[in-house]
Amino acid sequence: MSLETMEPNPVWTEEAYAETVDVLAALRNEVTYKVWGGDWCIDCRSQLPDFGAALHAAGVPADRIDEYAVEKEDDGTKVGPMVEEYDVDLIPTVVVERDGEEVARFVEEEPVPIAVYLGRELEELAASV
Repeated sequence: MSLETMEPNPVWTEEAYAETVDVLAALRNEVTYKVWGGDWCIDCRSQLPDFGAALHAAGVPADRIDEYAVEKEDDGTKVGPMVEEYDVDLIPTVVVERDGEEVARFVEEEPVPIAVYLGRELEELAASV
């Protein structure tokens, strides 16, 4: 299922995030992004469109981005595809995998945008490809 919130933000400025885009571009065919979010979620609506724009600017193919729609139960518990398997408690959560192994994870409470955080986490890996 596709998340509307992953539609790229049309006013996101690639030039302002050139280093981040370079890292994501270097890994465009090396890693897979698993994105958990909800179109109902305020944090997802504020963070995922910019991340979608960064992935688009980096030329990351659609088959390298897996989107998982999450719902919230009355008690606040998040439910959705692979939520338990990946221990997703907060959304948005983005797990980056290479050859089936987790190499980076962004969780909603990080103090910087998703793309910036993952760009920093993946910098060393990008330099090695």
